[in-house]
Amino acid sequence: MQRMKCGLEIHQRLDTGKLFCRCSSELAEREPDYKFKRRLRASAGETGEVDLAAKTEQEKEKEFHYDGFAESCCLVEADEEPPLEADAEALRIVLGIAQQLHMDIFDELHIMRKIVVDGSNTSGFQRTCLVATGGYLETSKGKVRISSVAVEEESSGIVSEEAHIKHYRLDRLGIPLIELATEPDIVDAEHCKETAEKIGLILRATGKVARGIGTIRQDVNVSTEKGTRVEIKGAQDLKTLPLYVQNEVKRQEELLKLLAEIKKRVGEKELKPKIVDLTKTFEKTECGLIKKGMDAGGCVLGARLEGHEGLIGHELLPGRRYGTELSDYAKSAGVKGIIHSDEDFAKYKISDSEKEAVRKELGVKKGDAFAMVVAHKTTAERALHKVLERANMRKVPEETRKANPDGTSSFMRPLAGRSRMYPETDLKTITITDKLLEEAKAAAGGGLEKKSEWLAGVLNPEMAGRMLKSRNLQLFEELVKAGAEPMLAASTLEQTLVELRREGLELARPREQLMELFAEYGKGLFVKAAIPDVLRGMCAGKGVREAAKGLEHISGAELKKLVREKKDFGAIMREYRLRVDAGELKKAMEGK
Repeated sequence: MQRMKCGLEIHQRLDTGKLFCRCSSELAEREPDYKFKRRLRASAGETGEVDLAAKTEQEKEKEFHYDGFAESCCLVEADEEPPLEADAEALRIVLGIAQQLHMDIFDELHIMRKIVVDGSNTSGFQRTCLVATGGYLETSKGKVRISSVAVEEESSGIVSEEAHIKHYRLDRLGIPLIELATEPDIVDAEHCKETAEKIGLILRATGKVARGIGTIRQDVNVSTEKGTRVEIKGAQDLKTLPLYVQNEVKRQEELLKLLAEIKKRVGEKELKPKIVDLTKTFEKTECGLIKKGMDAGGCVLGARLEGHEGLIGHELLPGRRYGTELSDYAKSAGVKGIIHSDEDFAKYKISDSEKEAVRKELGVKKGDAFAMVVAHKTTAERALHKVLERANMRKVPEETRKANPDGTSSFMRPLAGRSRMYPETDLKTITITDKLLEEAKAAAGGGLEKKSEWLAGVLNPEMAGRMLKSRNLQLFEELVKAGAEPMLAASTLEQTLVELRREGLELARPREQLMELFAEYGKGLFVKAAIPDVLRGMCAGKGVREAAKGLEHISGAELKKLVREKKDFGAIMREYRLRVDAGELKKAMEGK
């Protein structure tokens, strides 16, 4: 395997109100209250240049549709009024985490605009603020330097995407994120997972971050010795992180082999963008895909790829070929994909005579390949230009790629540069005082080390390790603080509720309902063994007292009477195990 470098960017939502307005960060689970549409264009950044990534997004000519919700969206999300001052609680959380990572915090914070025209922000930019630099994290394979910590606003949530329309919801827009970036100090795939896990633990140990699917995202930056740097965005499953790293190294190795073969065949010569209209060739085609596209008003365009015969089908990773890379570039222009000459045309129901006619019209010679696109003419032309642009690259391109669930990645856009940043003119700079830093340090808690020590003091080693990594850590702390027995609270959260989920049962309001459950247990309403059954009733919508009917704790005089009547410990426990505490029963039998 080639020598590689790897770094991480962690984006974690904070559990506060929104960053630049005072709306709720709760996500809506209903129909929107209002809708509107926008189109966006890329503008020049502070350097006076238009960022290539932003320009690529603008070329897609998308229309953006937005859903708004009264309780979580206002005129700030719609970009109809200036932002308010940054949320003070979010800022304190980020400052506290930066201190735990031994970072140098700036005396003055400047909010910047980062140009983003993929529709995920109604304004065409995302507000971000660099808070600190120069920290580090201890791992089993040495220190991993933390290059930066920033606070920024979350993007809109994607609802759907069609050919020229992207549909978003605005309840997610503006939720505060902490963005934490490492230097490329990660030495291998497993180290990447360990580093991400350790950062996640530090963030969760504050008790101030949001939990649940989609609240944390890892972007993996991978570069190889003879390749380039690639950013893989949106990795959510920690277990898949090593696979993204391994697959990217393998992809770049295979691309380098492919590039060497292309250079051998065509040298540094650039493929000429000669695009030919092939629509007439397919007037009587049996190919459903082409026929459907033509019936919708589209045409069939093709281009020759000199010296590429047999290379488009070259496998880079299982299920992904060089043709997939070309197709990803075409998709960025708004088409669904390409048809190329290394494919089995029989699966498309394209006849041999149609294939030969295409080769003739495109001037395809021995050793050449070709690609075709079916779409409206302007879109099809733009897509083929993208294919030719990718085919003309004589090195592994720097790209931002989308993390796929199977551990592979797909091209999204060119790697963004500094030219997309410029100062936010609607907000003042933020002065960092010693008092604010002290408040932030206190708000962040004792950090991961102190949290680990506390858990080890109230739980057994196995459960302490499990709870430290659990999404339920914050709720566990709240339950214990309210008086719940630590081991009972932990086993309920980590075992009982998991078993109930397997039965298809879920608490509607976990925090409130569990607080009620342990409060009534503390009063002696029911015994430990009854908790799963009480929870089943609560999952069905019952209050804790209603759910406990028939499961009430037998104790005192009633228990003594039961002992006198039954006399046998085993028989009593078999019949009344959900209502009798074994310890109490033993004592009652000893004192009878």
